[in-house]
Amino acid sequence: MYFVTICTRKKIPFLGDISDYKMNLSDVGIIVNDYWLEIQSQFLETIIDEFIIMPDHIHRIIMINPIMKGNPDPLQIETPILGDSKGAKSGNTYWKAHSLGSIINQFKRICTLKTREAGLDLVWQPRYYDHIIRSINELENTRQYIRGNVKNWNSENSLNFL
Repeated sequence: MYFVTICTRKKIPFLGDISDYKMNLSDVGIIVNDYWLEIQSQFLETIIDEFIIMPDHIHRIIMINPIMKGNPDPLQIETPILGDSKGAKSGNTYWKAHSLGSIINQFKRICTLKTREAGLDLVWQPRYYDHIIRSINELENTRQYIRGNVKNWNSENSLNFL
């Protein structure tokens, strides 16, 4: 399992705003949310866990399991909405198909394309933060951190990784 954080460029709050300890998704945030929920159906080897969309970043827990029942060759999965995931679209030869980098790259790509089609602005930071979750205790602590992110926004108003 991985704890992943993806930020918008220059921390611009493209994804919404927080008021009264509640995250209010913008139109861009709604598109991002919808396509995050599509990840599991587009990449059959993934399981999405806890996640939160914040004004200028997203925290999520994702599990990648390359061997899924009913799919004898997991490297031959087509992703009709996100594209063909057999090769990285970015030209980055270090990313392997169905790797975390490939999945995040395609997620950011489709969100950018869909927001542009809707006449909206979204620019991602080029990289992302990831951390391998190695224990049940660490998984639960990460889930609690994600759940508390909106509540802590007013006091922190910045990223504070585990």
